Amino acid sequence: MGAVSELTEIVRKEAGTVIVGQRDVIDQCLVTILAGGHALIEGVPGLAKTLAIKTFAAMMHFKFQRVQATPDLMPADITGTNVLNLQTNTFALHHGPIFTDLLLVDEINRMPPRTQAALLESMEERQVTIDGKRHPLPDWFTVFATQNPLEFEGTYPLPEAQLDRFLLKIEVAYPSAEDETQILALYQTGSAGQSMPQVNLLPTELLQAARTEVRDVKVEPALLGYVTRLARKSREHPAINLGASPRAALNLLYVAKVYAAIEARDYLIPDDVKQAVLPVMRHRVVLKPEAALEGVTPNQAITEVVKSVDIPR
Repeated sequence: MGAVSELTEIVRKEAGTVIVGQRDVIDQCLVTILAGGHALIEGVPGLAKTLAIKTFAAMMHFKFQRVQATPDLMPADITGTNVLNLQTNTFALHHGPIFTDLLLVDEINRMPPRTQAALLESMEERQVTIDGKRHPLPDWFTVFATQNPLEFEGTYPLPEAQLDRFLLKIEVAYPSAEDETQILALYQTGSAGQSMPQVNLLPTELLQAARTEVRDVKVEPALLGYVTRLARKSREHPAINLGASPRAALNLLYVAKVYAAIEARDYLIPDDVKQAVLPVMRHRVVLKPEAALEGVTPNQAITEVVKSVDIPR
C-alpha cells in the first residue's frame, strides 16, 4: 500500500499551486477519478469549479473537453454524428466532445431532458451508441457536471435516475477571507488566469497503481453490514421520502475504500464509511415536502441517519 497516499500528496501539492484552499473539493475530485465514477459539482459561479477540473486534466495528461449546457443543446452536440463525405459518398463519424477522458458539463441542469438522457449510457457503460453502432469511451472517462444551486429559471432539474449515476455530489463553498486575499494576490502577480493551468504531470504508472490499490482494500463482513444498515436506515428516516438505492450502497463502499487507501491502509474502518456518506448520499435522497419547507437539508437528514446507526466494533 502507498500508491494512493503518494498520489494524493502530489495532487494536493500541484493543485494547490493553482487552486487556493478547497482541499475537500480537490480530494473528492481525486476520489471520483480513482473510483471510476462521475461527480456533480454544486456551487455558485466564480468558485473555480471549471479551473479545478482543468487542473486535474493537466496534471494527469488527460484529454479534456468542455460542454456549455444551454436549453437548445441537442444530444448529437455531445455524442457526435455521422456526416456524409461527398467525395467518397460514405458516412464518417464526427466525434462529439464526449469522446474524451475528462468531460466537464457546465450547468448541466440547463440542458433539456432529452440531452441529459444522452449522457446516461456513457456514464453507466462508458460507451456511446450512434445510429445503432456502439463506440467505446476511454478507460479513464469521467464526467464532472456543474450546477448553480440558486438559479431555477430556465433549468431542468435532473431526474433521480440520472442523479443516481453520479458517484459523488461535491459542494463548493466560498473561500475564507485569507484564501480570497491570496487569490487576488495570485492574479495581481500574473501567477493565475492561464487558459490551461501550468502544473507538473503525474506519473502514469502511479495513477494505474493507485486504482488497482483501491480495489485491493479489504472489507470485513461487519463493515458490509454497516454500509447496508446506513442505506436501509435512510429509507426509514421521517424526513426522507426516497432513500439511498442499492447502487448508492455500492458507491458508498467503494468511495470508503478510496478514503482508506488515501490513509495508506489496506483495510476499511468505520471512519472511512462515515467520511464518504455525505458526498455519496446527499444527491440521492429526496426529502419530504414538509421537511423541506421546515428548512431540513439532505446533509442534516443524512447526518441524523449516521448517528442513529450503531458503529461496528
